[in-house]
Amino acid sequence: MKKNKLAVITGLATIFTFTFAGYETTQTPTTVSAASKIHVTYTLKVNNKNYKKRTVKLAKHSTVMQGLRKLWHVKSTNGFITSIAGKSQNKAKHVYWTYTINGKFANKGATEQRVGNKDKVKFTLAKMN
Repeated sequence: MKKNKLAVITGLATIFTFTFAGYETTQTPTTVSAASKIHVTYTLKVNNKNYKKRTVKLAKHSTVMQGLRKLWHVKSTNGFITSIAGKSQNKAKHVYWTYTINGKFANKGATEQRVGNKDKVKFTLAKMN
């Protein structure tokens, strides 16, 4: 009878130990993921006017395209953005989408260019010569 009580007590102690250990590990990732977020502001400029502006929360090491797709409907062909939020390029008139980050033209495509915290990304639909 004493062996049965000892086995039950040991079993309950083991269950409680693993249960409480599980609570501790499930709360740690929440704190880490909140710290790994960045805020990026996107602006769309059409006809020399700011058309839309929004700020998005992204994971660190996100690309320009990931943030853009999170905010608006985007179409692309062969890596080139052809339409954002219903505003499309016009090849016949040489009107295309370009973008800058913090006022400087990017030297990578939107799917490769990484963004950082508080970056300002501006997409402009304009005629290219």
